[in-house]
Amino acid sequence: MLQPVEKESAAVTNAELEQYDLSKFEHVPRKKLGRYVAAALIVAALLWLAIAFARGQIEWIYTAKYLFAPVILQGLLNTIALSVLAMLFGVTLGVSVAIMRFSSNPIINWSAMGYIWLFRGLPTLLQLLLWYNLALVFPTIWIPGVAEWRTVDVMTPFVAALLGLGINQGAYTSEVVRAGLLSVDHGQYEAASAIGMTRLRALRRIILPQAMRFIIPPIGNEFIGMVKWTSLASVIQYSELVYAAENIYYVNNRVIELLFVAAFWYLVIVSVLTVAQGRIERYYARGSSRGFQAAARR
Repeated sequence: MLQPVEKESAAVTNAELEQYDLSKFEHVPRKKLGRYVAAALIVAALLWLAIAFARGQIEWIYTAKYLFAPVILQGLLNTIALSVLAMLFGVTLGVSVAIMRFSSNPIINWSAMGYIWLFRGLPTLLQLLLWYNLALVFPTIWIPGVAEWRTVDVMTPFVAALLGLGINQGAYTSEVVRAGLLSVDHGQYEAASAIGMTRLRALRRIILPQAMRFIIPPIGNEFIGMVKWTSLASVIQYSELVYAAENIYYVNNRVIELLFVAAFWYLVIVSVLTVAQGRIERYYARGSSRGFQAAARR
């Protein structure tokens, strides 16, 4: 007696399916007016900028003339050197301070927290000026029984910029590294301890390699930011890219043309670093689902 009921319900179901057959309806695409309005506004803004630059009193021949000028290229090399050295100094300092934050010794822990609080609280430009004028507080720098130097001779614009940018960067990097270390499962620490590893060896051999895929993206962004922060060193007369451009336009009064020269080289450096950062991220992300997807897209 159940069979006729099943056939009847099946028949009803088929009839309903025929009644709501989607092929009988016409597909009307959704009107996305917001997308077209946004595209029109972007195109209008780009046209306005193009017209403004075309009508502006800009002698592009001067931009092309000084693009590869020796003083500009020297400033470019100084910018790259300061960026790399300050970032290496900051990363080394940041990793050390991040490890100090995990110390059970309250003096070490609070010292690390005080360093982070101080150098994250002071503006970077102020730190550069303080280091550059350190001779006003400490006229001499000395090693007991070894040597003594005048601070004004030691604290050159390069050294002041390196210390100011590197120590400031270390305060931010330490928090990035600490967040990366906290992202590793606590069981990894316990497993390393179970096989007899010391805490520092476990950090170097097990914890840090796993934390790198969380640390690299923000560190890469900080490195790109460091390239631009080096422009602050022009205030203390370090001959980086902006300072080199300033020295030229003080003479020929072609301000905007020389600023475009500096902007061009900054964009070149950032573009190269962006590509390098992507490759490093894929390297450390291999083995994870995100790394697999990134490798599949290449």
